[in-house]
Amino acid sequence: MYPTTDSSSGSFDFTPTQDWFSHNITHWKTLIPLVQSDAPRVLEIGSWEGRSAVFLLENLCKDTGEIVCVDHFDLFATDAGKQRFSRIQHNLALTKKKYRIIDQFSVPALMTLLEEEMELINAGFDWVYVDGSHEADDTFLDGELAWRLARKDALIIFDDYHWETEPEDSIHHPKRGVDAFLKLHEGQFDRLTDPSHYQVVIRKTIDMRIGFLHNGSKTSDDTAQNRAQSFGYSINVALTVDSAYAIGAAVTLRSVVEHTPGRITFYIVDCGLSDEDCDKLTATIPVRDNVTMKFLQLPSGSLTSELGGVFAKLEIHDILPIERVLYLDSDILVRESIEELWSTDLRGSVIAAAPDVGHPMGHQGIERGPYFNAGVLLMDLAKVRSRGDGLKSLGRTMKDAKYRDQDALNLHFKDQWLALGLKWNAQGLGTYAKSPSLDRDELDLSEMNEPKIVHFTGPVCPSLVEVLNPYVQPVTSKPWGYAGARGHPFRDEWVDMLNRTAWKGRLSSNDWKAVNLAEVERALKDAERQFREQVAGLTGGI
Repeated sequence: MYPTTDSSSGSFDFTPTQDWFSHNITHWKTLIPLVQSDAPRVLEIGSWEGRSAVFLLENLCKDTGEIVCVDHFDLFATDAGKQRFSRIQHNLALTKKKYRIIDQFSVPALMTLLEEEMELINAGFDWVYVDGSHEADDTFLDGELAWRLARKDALIIFDDYHWETEPEDSIHHPKRGVDAFLKLHEGQFDRLTDPSHYQVVIRKTIDMRIGFLHNGSKTSDDTAQNRAQSFGYSINVALTVDSAYAIGAAVTLRSVVEHTPGRITFYIVDCGLSDEDCDKLTATIPVRDNVTMKFLQLPSGSLTSELGGVFAKLEIHDILPIERVLYLDSDILVRESIEELWSTDLRGSVIAAAPDVGHPMGHQGIERGPYFNAGVLLMDLAKVRSRGDGLKSLGRTMKDAKYRDQDALNLHFKDQWLALGLKWNAQGLGTYAKSPSLDRDELDLSEMNEPKIVHFTGPVCPSLVEVLNPYVQPVTSKPWGYAGARGHPFRDEWVDMLNRTAWKGRLSSNDWKAVNLAEVERALKDAERQFREQVAGLTGGI
């Protein structure tokens, strides 16, 4: 595919009056060090006699790289076209480097390359030079198809941005096509030249995606995760949040984005957020064109409006406009990409969840059997919907159950859930997870040594009884509560992530200290009230 044959002549054959490239050499030499690949791959659209291609082969590609040149050569219908083809073959062969010439118009040639590259393990190009047609629409289309073939960090160069032959606002000038391309991909590249430069040079900052042509063929790395990424499918993540958990939700959102590449759509079910909360959650997401967030309101007459935000996950199948979702509680810290979790095959189950570390076989008041924690749920919402409104009805029936929504979910999906490893929902770390239990002994707790998702179980602000419980020490608590999740091995990591959100510095602020002091006073008053009620019950009143 890439001939390296020499030519019979020992010198390059370029037409002296047709040198439209050499003035770029000084600038291009400053760009070459930006290419980090050990074996650079170059794509050139519009090669003429090969001046720029020869330069790139000798200065960028050297011994290990390669170039693909696309040019139609007048479809060999003219003597000039035939002569150019002969010269470029001669000139590229003299370099003794790897090259390929595709003698077609750019669109069919690029489509062919897209098909071929999907079969390669090391697909994509590190340097793309767009210097073909000067028509605005052709330039845009060349850029768009070449963009699909450009690797992350690839340099893409558009020539003739200030071409003098036609007015720059004409559809017969490449500038309009280049500007449209830049607008479409805003936020996905760094621009390396200022607008006055004759060429536009950008460096791509997002991963390559060519899967819109995927035909079912497979490479050696053809996992469900990779196929989903190539198709450009979104990972759908849902949270149900009120003001008390907004700060925790910010950490959850930020940690997902920082560790997960590709397209992500967040659905935030508003269970009582203030306008300030929504603004801060929005500001928490780093600017990335493939991440979006939607706030969804509760429908009228919802179960959540009736019973409180803790029951919101029992009706997200009615609220979310999607078929599959990864639900995360708002006390989650994500430490690695969730792509693998998202791509989990449910194998016919309705949901996937990790066992509950506190009660792996359930608890008193619920039928004994495998029992999952509801903080991380991969859900087939289509199947949930097919089961009718039984889940919400069950929620109303079990509104006073010990673990309320979690108990209802376990009963509703009994024998229809796939068990995830505890690396995807590490609970009770530093507290009850280390306490001996016959049921807990059946779990592989070693998965929580370096978990991918940490779940800070426990209340925001524990009661006095929970604080003084000698069997669970340190006390379980959220990192933003007054107990601060002290003793939790990932607390500091959570705080570091918090300080990359819009709540940066919150845990050292006077407002936070004042709120927690008030929570401590409330816990003391609640404990005193409960104590007096207990005493009155024993003695008939004092």
